Amino acid sequence: MTGIASALRALAAAAAALLAVTATAPAAQADPEPKAPGEFVALRSVDPTIIQEMRYPTSHNFMGVPVDGYRQPLCILTRPAALALHHAQTRLLHQGYSLKVYDCYRPQRAVDHFVRWAKDLGDETMKGEFYPRVDKSRLFADGYIAEKSGHSRGSTVDLTVVKLPAAPTGPYLPGGKQVPCYAPQADRFPDNSVDMGTGFDCFDTLSHTDDPRVQGSQRANRQFLKKTLTDAGFVNLAEEWWHYTFKPELFPDTYFDFPVARRSVAGH
Repeated sequence: MTGIASALRALAAAAAALLAVTATAPAAQADPEPKAPGEFVALRSVDPTIIQEMRYPTSHNFMGVPVDGYRQPLCILTRPAALALHHAQTRLLHQGYSLKVYDCYRPQRAVDHFVRWAKDLGDETMKGEFYPRVDKSRLFADGYIAEKSGHSRGSTVDLTVVKLPAAPTGPYLPGGKQVPCYAPQADRFPDNSVDMGTGFDCFDTLSHTDDPRVQGSQRANRQFLKKTLTDAGFVNLAEEWWHYTFKPELFPDTYFDFPVARRSVAGH
């Protein structure tokens, strides 16, 4: 019994020593979130008149859920791109219009979220609005989803034009009836954009900027946006009427992953 008692006392002493070490050890610290380089700014700090309707922090997007990395509904861009948008906005305001941005800098973690969603062929929650005519298994092959995005480099923006005074955008009601993004403007989601022929993020060839089936005022509106932004130094992606990149890019080969949040550009 004496040997057992001694062993138990030794075990208790060892346990107490371990608890003491654990109690005095510093708590493990999570890796701090990356911040944006000093060349990035919040668009609102450069031009507060540009309308911001950031879709990816909300569930009104092609996935139907808020996207990873979007902490606040905030447009962040490299400073040259933001200044170029300011110049375009100044010109538009004199003509009775305003720019409206849907997405700006996009963290790599958001792109990774897109990729995971695209590989889940069973999730077609938003198919009725955003990709009614595209089989989800074709999203990579047809170029709608990719593992890298120019948005992550900080000089690309998705945007449109709004006639002033701006009417309110209609509320999005999750679970409501979905209307195809290429339906007539009066029928599809009530965005306050001028009629571009499709809604934003419409996965359809009708979204190609110069698709010959888009004519009349819809074509004129696309060309109006294109000329305004081209004159300010932006280049359009031919497959998406809303997608523009300011050239030359400050970070042509870097894909950032800091979150879309005010703290990411605090003090810039």
